[in-house]
Amino acid sequence: MDTEFGQDLITITDEDGKEYELEILSTVEYNGSLYYALAPAETDDEEEELEVSILKAVQENGEEILCAVEDEEELEQVYELLIDQLYDEEDEEEL
Repeated sequence: MDTEFGQDLITITDEDGKEYELEILSTVEYNGSLYYALAPAETDDEEEELEVSILKAVQENGEEILCAVEDEEELEQVYELLIDQLYDEEDEEEL
């Protein structure tokens, strides 16, 4: 995985060679693995809902790649951790 645009933006390439620019919204660790909450870096102003993807970082041939989370239970647990993290950050900002 190459970080081309700075700390919060990355470019990933899918299996077909198509590149996507994504913003890293948050990261969380679960069962020893790192998960990324990502959203498209460029969005239409008319788009009402933010499309967020949760991808798992895995090592393959010495390189970090991002994979879709296939297990529904694992995805739900990671989602809950991300939501808890979001609310914890909001609570800290209010202090």
